[in-house]
Amino acid sequence: MKLFASLLLVAASAFAQASKQGTITGPWVGDATVHGQQVPVRLEIAGSGKNLQAALLNGPQLNGPQLNNPDHSPASSVTYVGNHLLVTFNYYARTLDATVADGHLTGTFGTSATRYPVNLTLHGSTGVDTKADGPPIPGDWEVEVKSSKGESAWQLRIEPSAHSDQVKAVIQRIDGDTGSLYGGWTGHEYLIGHFTAAGPALYSVTPQSDGTLLVSNKLRADVNEQQNLVARRPAQARAAALPGMTDPTQQTTVKDPSARFAFSFPDLNGKLVSNTDPQFDGKVVIVAIGGSWCPNCHDEAPLLESLYKQFHSRGLEVVNLSFEEADQLKDPTRLRAFIEKYGLTYTVLVAGETEQLNEKIPQGVNLNCWPTSFFLGRDGRVREVHAGFAGPANPPAHEALVKETTELVEKLLAEPVPTQSASR
Repeated sequence: MKLFASLLLVAASAFAQASKQGTITGPWVGDATVHGQQVPVRLEIAGSGKNLQAALLNGPQLNGPQLNNPDHSPASSVTYVGNHLLVTFNYYARTLDATVADGHLTGTFGTSATRYPVNLTLHGSTGVDTKADGPPIPGDWEVEVKSSKGESAWQLRIEPSAHSDQVKAVIQRIDGDTGSLYGGWTGHEYLIGHFTAAGPALYSVTPQSDGTLLVSNKLRADVNEQQNLVARRPAQARAAALPGMTDPTQQTTVKDPSARFAFSFPDLNGKLVSNTDPQFDGKVVIVAIGGSWCPNCHDEAPLLESLYKQFHSRGLEVVNLSFEEADQLKDPTRLRAFIEKYGLTYTVLVAGETEQLNEKIPQGVNLNCWPTSFFLGRDGRVREVHAGFAGPANPPAHEALVKETTELVEKLLAEPVPTQSASR
């Protein structure tokens, strides 16, 4: 009888645990508090037990996680024990660590150094009340700036979303784009942002009576160069004699174009790899400067892998010089996860800390963008440098960049292989 009672207790406990596990599946919606601002968050959880899956979803996605969607940040792992939920995004070294109770999720998101409070409700909503009757602002705009990287303008691209009360936007800077920003009209401004595995973003866009927009980064109120920026239509900007966006091929140059581009850094196994190795002799080489912490580098990696697979047999090599924080250099778990996520088969080297960029790449002039790619001809000399990356969140710019990069690689591959003496 006692044994039967014990079995009933075990069964009841298992049923309660299973029921509790079942309550976490579905869309969790709410906000994260970032620098005093509320950033909308949507977390989708599916599966059960050891097969739980999760993703951060950006924008009005109603059909659950989609692995090929650029606005989808899939979790690397999900564990749920008792009422403790741990969602890991190892390719950014970020976690959501939370407690779940009565349809509410309370916790924090971020790295070991920086974490943001998160409060979500199952089948809930964000605290942002958007309306469908905002003034129409779709199309391209130029945001006048004086950035620390020498830019005079950013591109702001706005388009209607699938939902009438929302817009979709992206800001293109010299480093790259912000990723997709979604939001709506609050009554006096458009509030647009996202919360992805890469982190939060939140901007206000306020229409003015003269046809311009005021654009502010709500999460960087401490940075004057990102507050109350004036956005104009391109024609307005030209009429005002304002300079346009910086050409990404003119941002960075090299001190001596006649010199071979040199690098010598260890791979993840500690093996030293140098530009003078036979692997690179007479080859076209893309040297991509980046880091696994850099969202635009994540956007760039699939293109580099695609080019490598397409043209490696014809003489293309790709080398990623990765700059990481000190703690990641001790144990580069995030870089390994970055490589695994995108299935990278090209060479990845560990170049140093981010602050050592110009020290480790002394041939670069005005090298200050993440990512930056150096395109080397078969003679080992730099033929073009491209700063930043336009990702899938900015489709026209991304498609143009893919086309231009592919054409450049094909042009360099078509050149004859120099003699050994000439290449040296």
